[in-house]
Amino acid sequence: MSTQRFTFAGHGGHDLAARLDMPDGPHLATALFAHCFTCGKDILAARRISARLAGMGFAVLRFDFTGLGHSGGEFANTTFTSNVEDLRLAAQALAERGLAPDLLIGHSLGGAAVLRAAGEIPSARAVVTIGAPYDPAHVTHNFGDALDKIRADGSAEVQLGGRALRVGAAFLDDVSASSLAPAVAGLHRALLILHAPRDNTVGIDNATEIFRAAHHPKSFVTLDEADHLLSRPEDAEYAAEVIAAWSRRYLALRSPAPPPDVPEDVIRVTEADPDGFLQDITNGPHHHILADEPRAYGGTDKGMSPYSLVAAGLGACTSITLRMYARRKGFPLTGIRVDVTHNKVHAQDIEVSVSPRIDQFQRVIRLHGDLSQSQRQKLLEIAEKCPVHRTIEAGAKVVTHLLNEPDAATEDPE
Repeated sequence: MSTQRFTFAGHGGHDLAARLDMPDGPHLATALFAHCFTCGKDILAARRISARLAGMGFAVLRFDFTGLGHSGGEFANTTFTSNVEDLRLAAQALAERGLAPDLLIGHSLGGAAVLRAAGEIPSARAVVTIGAPYDPAHVTHNFGDALDKIRADGSAEVQLGGRALRVGAAFLDDVSASSLAPAVAGLHRALLILHAPRDNTVGIDNATEIFRAAHHPKSFVTLDEADHLLSRPEDAEYAAEVIAAWSRRYLALRSPAPPPDVPEDVIRVTEADPDGFLQDITNGPHHHILADEPRAYGGTDKGMSPYSLVAAGLGACTSITLRMYARRKGFPLTGIRVDVTHNKVHAQDIEVSVSPRIDQFQRVIRLHGDLSQSQRQKLLEIAEKCPVHRTIEAGAKVVTHLLNEPDAATEDPE
């Protein structure tokens, strides 16, 4: 994943800070992410969801609303309506770059904003909300005793998420007058609602109201034990995977040819989680898997380990080779199962003297069908000729080159 940093003008003319995460492989679609109230584009959930979607072929824009993060302007002068306008302008900025958003994703109040803004973003074909309120005024429940002071003085500082932010009376007036019912009923786009039953910030009843107001196609997926901010990495990753799988149906994604630097025969491995070991693996525009390490070794166990992937290649090649041969010879082979395990053994145990210890793959093959003993024996001989088997036994030379060109994914902090 590479990241482009730029600014665009918000509703008040102030520069809003944005990050555009681009996939390393084929670009299949563009998503616009609206963060939760007072959060920012770099909140953990936004970063993880953006990274996972980028690994699946999405370009994802996330930005700081006016007065938050690295964006200009005063937060005290913003309203829910101004946030919606910032969102529309973000979509416009994407369109000017030839990346008009296909998918709108909103977290918390950002979810309410994308529901309201969708009608003004014609390119958007699908909308996702995460822990979104049905009534935008719901957010004022977190203001506590500051509500009266805001009304009396025109603005007041509110403690939210461990920091103080000044909220103006215009914000209260605006959210109180805002109703999502017409926008949800007239959405005319596929809608996915993600919400956690134990969300103590925005109750699950909000998801119920949004679902009832919306017309089909609409979907609801529970986030189980997740908290409102999706602070656990596994919850953010799950949300991203659900969004990507769901959106494929409604965006009718077409996989273009791979970019010039990633031809069909290149396996590209990209780090998906710098804090762990999760890896995105792509092969051309059509194939994607994950690699990881077990939890016991500091991983998250989201995918097979590297050695397991090697074993999988051996097992798959063995099965395919046997099927090809049996089909050509007309053998009554009805099924194949190959179990592969990997370990290291002392060289003398297998009469090899090249190294004190050597990798060993043990392969157990089960053949189903009314096969004669001679046919089974022949298939066993053919298994020994599996191309991956031969590569492993013969050894291979690995030639490595280090690119010295600047890395677009590495950038100075703002």
